[in-house]
Parts: sequence; structure tokens; C-alpha cells
Amino acid sequence: MWYLCYFYHRLLDYRRPEVEALTKLFGGSAKFEWKLPQHHHLDSPFHFIWLPSEDIASKVANRSILVKCMLELWGQGYSYEELKTSVQTFPEEHKLPYLGVESTFRIVVDTFGKVLSSDEQRERIESFSYIPFKGRVDLRSADNRFWLIETDDQFSNNGLPPTVQRTLFFGREVGGADRKLLPTFSLSNRKYLGPTAMDAEIAFLMANQALVQPGKLVYDPFVGTGSILVAASHFGAMTMGADIDIRVVRNGRGPDCNVWSNFKQYDLPLPISLIRADNNLPPWRGDLQEIFDAIICDPPYGVRAGGRKSGGRKLLKGVKGPYVIPEEKRKDHIPSTAPYSLVECVHDLLDVAARLLVMGGRLVFFYPVAVDEDAKDIFPDHKCFTLLSHSEQILSTRYSRCLLTMEKTARYTVDVSEMARKKHLEFRENHGMLTEESRENGTLRSKVFSPADNLEVSSGLSEMNIKSDKDWKPKYRSKYV
Repeated sequence: MWYLCYFYHRLLDYRRPEVEALTKLFGGSAKFEWKLPQHHHLDSPFHFIWLPSEDIASKVANRSILVKCMLELWGQGYSYEELKTSVQTFPEEHKLPYLGVESTFRIVVDTFGKVLSSDEQRERIESFSYIPFKGRVDLRSADNRFWLIETDDQFSNNGLPPTVQRTLFFGREVGGADRKLLPTFSLSNRKYLGPTAMDAEIAFLMANQALVQPGKLVYDPFVGTGSILVAASHFGAMTMGADIDIRVVRNGRGPDCNVWSNFKQYDLPLPISLIRADNNLPPWRGDLQEIFDAIICDPPYGVRAGGRKSGGRKLLKGVKGPYVIPEEKRKDHIPSTAPYSLVECVHDLLDVAARLLVMGGRLVFFYPVAVDEDAKDIFPDHKCFTLLSHSEQILSTRYSRCLLTMEKTARYTVDVSEMARKKHLEFRENHGMLTEESRENGTLRSKVFSPADNLEVSSGLSEMNIKSDKDWKPKYRSKYV
């Protein structure tokens, strides 16, 4: 059946992938299909989606973060006369179960691109007198919620995607996002924070992309302050994390301000374990495979924090050999580390995920992209994975990040393991060269935050007459939030 999916107008590239992932979660291999209302832009918040049942549609909408409401559409038109005709021709057998005396109802008036006064809203509600509602009105907890949605037309200058003419939708709500999660889990209320703590909304989106549900085991190899695992735990998953900084996983800022306290703050199940581990030298047994249902992470790519790996510069250059920490110094010892390039970090992440994810398990992580790069051409590739979606979030005129969702579709074989081992040795041998190239070319952070006058403006930006972040304006409001 076709449903109208009314999205919040933000994080536009994330909207469809989230719904598709949740359809997979609740509907398995169920068929789904998208289409746009006539004359609507792809960035429009209104999308039609075909789903096999109302039960799946309800579960998808209620679990989502970006679906404002999912509607069984009773009618649509370009005027209230057309809307009335459309509603009246909607099959009676579909309407009658929700119009009885025993059920309460409420009509919600919502607009996109315009504002209606309370008097105008009341006038529009009263215009639906032709629908034979027999139950009583309940504004707090109605059994059935109906939505009247009105869009503005192309002649209004409101900064939103234009539609050729005003469109009206009327339908019954089958579900909608619980946005109360966001203020509850807001970082402003979090006990333990770090410079790379993931925003709550993005963390929940990542968990949805990874098909997190009760009983699943989720791993974050760059756990930091645990923001991603907190979101996964909220959805019922068992969690496990690792970080190279032993101070983070051991004590944080004290007994009441650490990763564990973030879980206790929301009465969530504590992680199975938090370990000090290096993504470059993972601690897992060589024969250990397929234990995690999902790996969700935000790898360090040098904007708010740079990547580090074990070894120290002298050890990696071969100037100094491996050493053993004396027993009396092990308790407070902080291992030495060296710079960890993004390309090596992502290679190691894909190798660990290919080995430790179950078949069909998902790897969800952010990958940085410069604005003058074709994102699809630089995405990492691996024999064991299929790229399902990439959702771009533009953060400045020079830099964006893409949320990549990959699914394990092939097993980790001896050949794949040998290729990864050779690549690992190649990175180790060329560590000094990679570090030197990074200094010469500038880190991602320097490219993002250096003064615009000292940078060559790419041809794409030149066409847009963009010279600095202050001059840059998004095409649509919230397009690049």
C-alpha cells in the first residue's frame, strides 16, 4: 500500500536511507518503492513509499528519527475543493473503522513554507464537516490522529524547495518519530563529553542504519565517550567498545564522570566490556571470526582529533626495538603512540569488520570528503562488503563528511586475509613517507580551518562565487544542517 512519508526538513541525504534500513529491519526482504508527488523537488519533505503492510509502516515511522509522520493518504489536491472530492472518493471501507463512536480523534493542521494563525487553522478543521466523525475530539491522546498538510507555492520566497503550486494532503497517521529522545539524550545534558562526542540525533541515525535491535552485539573500535554505544544500547543492543587512549576507557575524569556514567545516567545496560585496543594492531585471536552484528564508529580523520596508533616514532622507524614494560610500572603506564593516517585507519577498519562481522552484518562509519572531490570515486572498497548508501553532510565550504553504510556479503577468506597482511606491512614500511606527505600536503584540519585567502578556490566554488565561509549560503534552509 502507498503511504505518504512526511519528513522533517533536515539532514536531507539521510532520510531515505534511514527508512530503507528500517524497512529491512522490520520487513526483512519486503518490497518497497519510492516516488515523489507531482511537481515536487527531490529535497521536498513529502515522499510516497509503498510498503506491504500498515504494521511495517507503523514500526518504521515510530522507530525513525527523521519521519515526522507516516500517513495513510485519504486525499490530496491543489485546492480545498479538489481535496474534498479526493477524500470523498476514498473507499468507505477504509474510512469507516476510524469514524465510529467508540474512537476519539484529532485533526492536526501542519504547513510547509508558510504559517497559519489559530483562526485559520480552526477554519480549515471545520471545513472537514463532510467527513462523518462520530467519536469525540481528544487533543491529548486521541485514538486516531488525522493530518491536514498545506504547502506554499513557487511564488513565495521562503528559502525552501519550490513546488509548482500549493498542495494539500489529508490522511490518517500510522506512525511518527519520537523526537523527545533528542532533548533527553542531548550532549548538553551528558555527564562525560569529549571533543569528538557524537551528536545524539546522528548517533540514533547511525544505529538505525546498522539495524540495531535487542539481542544484537554492537562494537565501536573508536568508542571515545561512548555516544554511539549509548544510542545502540537505547535500542536494546549489547555493546562493546575499544579505544587507544587508556585514560578514556579506564577512568575518564573520575569515578562519576566516565564512559560508564553516561550509560548509568540513562539507566541503560552497561557495555559488556571497554578495552584499551589499537585498531592498527587488534587484540583478537587469529581464528576469531563473525561475532559482531554491527560495527558503528566515527574514525579519527584529523578535524577535531587526529588518529593515533601504537608504537611511537622511533619504534616504527626501527631505531628502537620492542620493549617490555616493567611490572611495577604497568599500572600507570601510558603506551607511546604515533600518527595514524586516514587511509591506513580505514583499511584496518574494513579488515577488522570483514573478519568480525557476521554475514549480513553492517559497518556504519563516517568518511571525510573535500568539496572538490567526487565522493563516489574515493569511497573505500573491500571484497567482503557492498556499499548500501552514502549520506553527505556538508560542514563548510571546503569539507563534508559522508555516512557510509556497508553490508558484509562475502566471507573472510584466506586470500582476503593475506591481502590485508601485505597491505598492513606496506603501510608499516612507508609510515615515515606517509607522515612526511601529510606534513607537506597539510592535514584535513589545516585544509578546513586555514584562512580562505591562502587557499586555491576550487572551480566549483568559483562558479558559486564563494570566497569564504561567511559568504557561503545554503541553497535551501536546513539543506546542509
